Amino acid sequence: MTSESETSFLANYNIHDFDVPLTSVDMTIFTIEDDTLKVLLVKRAQFPAKGQWALPGGFIDLTRDNNLDETANRKLREKTGVSSSHLEQVSTYGSPSRDPRGWSVTIAYMALISCNELSLKSDESSEDVVWAPIDDVRNSYTLAFDHGTILEDCHQRLKNKVQYTSLPISLLPQNFTLSELQRTFELILGSSIEKKSFRRRVLAANIITETGELRAGSNRPAKVYKAISRGKQHVFPRNIEGPR
Repeated sequence: MTSESETSFLANYNIHDFDVPLTSVDMTIFTIEDDTLKVLLVKRAQFPAKGQWALPGGFIDLTRDNNLDETANRKLREKTGVSSSHLEQVSTYGSPSRDPRGWSVTIAYMALISCNELSLKSDESSEDVVWAPIDDVRNSYTLAFDHGTILEDCHQRLKNKVQYTSLPISLLPQNFTLSELQRTFELILGSSIEKKSFRRRVLAANIITETGELRAGSNRPAKVYKAISRGKQHVFPRNIEGPR
């Protein structure tokens, strides 16, 4: 129970007696499109870094956000119109030099979404919003602030987790084939996976179920699956790796 002395202390406490850094959330939003791993980028419409490409994000809204996850989800919906079945806090970055407006802290999140039936949205803070291939961003883009570092850290987190979890399902549409699931793993890992071993492990994990539909393939119709519990990560007992 709060004591009377503590109540008095809090009533007279001024948060601005100490320096308060700028605090924001930045989002690394991944998808698979055109058989390529892509990340969402926005072209900034406002200073600082006006006209530069950046990760989507923004300041915490003290009147709307009850926690950091709510800030991340709000920024995700503002740019894509959807929520993610996987939203993960990756790291925190802070320094007096990362933003010219002053000492700032940002909390980086990673989100995975399917690009199917998705409409990207720009607003007063962004001139444009695009899905950019990861390799293109690395080779041809100079991102604002320290967003290049944030993207690399989130991409590495994704690659690490794909080796031992079912995370790639969050990048697929509601229904998918085993070939599409395997290809999603391979695109993130950057290497091929042995087909029979992969399918055996995925089916034994009991994380997907048949829909009863078939999809035309190059040889014979492929069974269509869906996640039993979308957004729930399964941890495999050993890493999924490429051919030895």
